[in-house]
This record gives sequence, C-alpha cells and structure tokens, in this order.
Amino acid sequence: MPKCAWRFLAVAVALGFAARAHAQDKIELKVTTFVPPTHGFVIDVLEPWVKDLEKRTGGRIAGRVFAGNSPFGKAENQADQVKQGVTDVGWGLNGIPRGRLPRSSIMEFPFVADSADSASKALWAMLPGLLADDYKGFKVLALHCHNPGLFHTRDKKLETIFDVKGLRMRAPNPPTQALLQYLGAAPVGMPPGQVYESLEKGVIDGAVFPWDAIKGFRLETLLKEHLDARVYTSCFHIVMNEAKFASLSADLKRAIDDTTGLAMVNRFGEWWNRWDQAGLDAVKARGHTIVSVSNDTREKWRGQLRPVIDQELAALDKGGIANARQIYDDMLKQVARFAK
Repeated sequence: MPKCAWRFLAVAVALGFAARAHAQDKIELKVTTFVPPTHGFVIDVLEPWVKDLEKRTGGRIAGRVFAGNSPFGKAENQADQVKQGVTDVGWGLNGIPRGRLPRSSIMEFPFVADSADSASKALWAMLPGLLADDYKGFKVLALHCHNPGLFHTRDKKLETIFDVKGLRMRAPNPPTQALLQYLGAAPVGMPPGQVYESLEKGVIDGAVFPWDAIKGFRLETLLKEHLDARVYTSCFHIVMNEAKFASLSADLKRAIDDTTGLAMVNRFGEWWNRWDQAGLDAVKARGHTIVSVSNDTREKWRGQLRPVIDQELAALDKGGIANARQIYDDMLKQVARFAK
C-alpha cells in the first residue's frame, strides 16, 4: 500500500477514535420536577439552567427536563428517583413524603419565613451545619421556599384564619397540617397537581398556597375566596445523584457548581415574586374576593399559634431531633439577617 494511503488510513482511524471519545464524553442529565411544563420553575429555572450548562461545557453536558406530566413527575418520588439513579437531578417538595427532611421542615412552621428570598438564603446558609443530616447521600444544588402563603376556598369567605374551622383544606407539609388541625380544619395532605380534581369533585373545600400556584395549577376558576394570611411557607430541594456528580471531570463539576448554589438561591426571591404576581393577576381579572390582613393582626396570630410551634418542636425532639429548638431559634435569626 502506498505511503499516502497508509497516512490517510491512520488519520481516518485517529479521527474515528476521536469521534467515539467525544461521543462518550457527552453526558445527558435527566432533570425532573412535579410541576407542569408551563410552570415558571420549568420555564425560568430548569430549562435555562440546562441550556447554560450545555453552553458552558461546549455541549459535553446536555440536560433533558421532565415535568409533572411525565412518568417521573410524581412529587413524592423526586428525591427517591435521584438517589436510586433513575434520574440525575430532581426538584422536590420538602413536605412530601412526610418526615423526609425533619430539620428543614422547621422553616415551614408558622411565622418563621419572612419571604421567599430570606427563607431560601437562610436554608442555604444553614445547610453545611444544622441541616446537613437531612441531605445525606445527595449532592444538594439548591434549597428554597416560596413567599408566605394564603388560605383559599371555593366559596366560603374567610375573614380570619380561624374561619377555616370545619373545612377540608389541602395542606402541603406536616407543619401546615398541624396548623390547620389546631385551627379546627380537616387537613388533607396531597401534591399540588391533585388539587384541581379534588376541588372539582368536592373532596376538599380549599387549599393553602402562595399566589403562584393559583395560576400554575389552573385553580383560578375554582378557588374564589382568598385570605392573605401569610402564616406559613413550603420549601423545596434541588438534589443531584451523588455518584453521578462524583463521576464528572473537574471542569464539568465546576460548571454545575457555578450555576447552582448561591448563584441559583439568590434568584428565588425575584422568581417567586414574578410567579406570585401572575397568580394574583389571574384572580383580580376574575373579580375574586381578597381579604387583606394587617401586621398587627398577624402579630396577634403569632402569639395565638405558639402552642402549635411548641407541639411540633416537642414532636421532633421525641422523634430523635434533639436540637430541634436550636434549629428553630437559628432559623429565626438567619431569616431576620437576610431580611435586612
């Protein structure tokens, strides 16, 4: 064979090996959440994030987002799917399933959260210390909470939080279930994606949600009475499979770290404000009743709800979280620090 032919063959083989190596280098991350594909979290957070990763890594990382309408969309499965390696990254609701993140759940107690911004930053600041045991076995990408939520009903006007007595109210997490029970309501734990059908069938009379969920889950046609209680919050986690992250090269790990953590946590305040505004606008467009609450009234409620807080802290202590009160006290300090 002529020398030029040998050279051509050698180059072709080399290029073939290079192409195969490049193909093997490309990593697709399976990213999941429980909200619909039209939700702001998919449109404003997850999809832009995977596109940013792809750009930063020159296409070596590609992400595919699976929303709540996919087989991976069950709220209660988000963290389990990640831990088992079925998916790579999941955005989950802390309160579902019950008891998964007991330390972090303290942020969901009445009147701990001041805003999505301060609550999210407080959780992230506490992660390396007092909250670390909640997330063993995960690479934590972000923690965050929504703005303090409201009480919404189908047809009963609420003037005060105590007016929920006797109503069946959807609750997002155990602390809010305890709150509703203390107020005389019948709390019903369920993922947000099940609320529309449950309201339509009369299974529940109302729900506690931030404004965002009204638009995000198409509830503006069913929930017509709104009390701007701002008593509680719900919190969320974005976690990655630990082994998957460990398998990445240093530059790919850096690309993930540079686009998550504080870089993401610091934006949840502005994101939630935008999403809440969309829900509020949808309600106002339909002329719904919105009952405002003064700060003086909330301060009064804070004292009246103290037994709920003491009860839940005692339950955590009994369940093995011996420093529950220390976590609670530190959360109040951290939220106040970031609210300034």
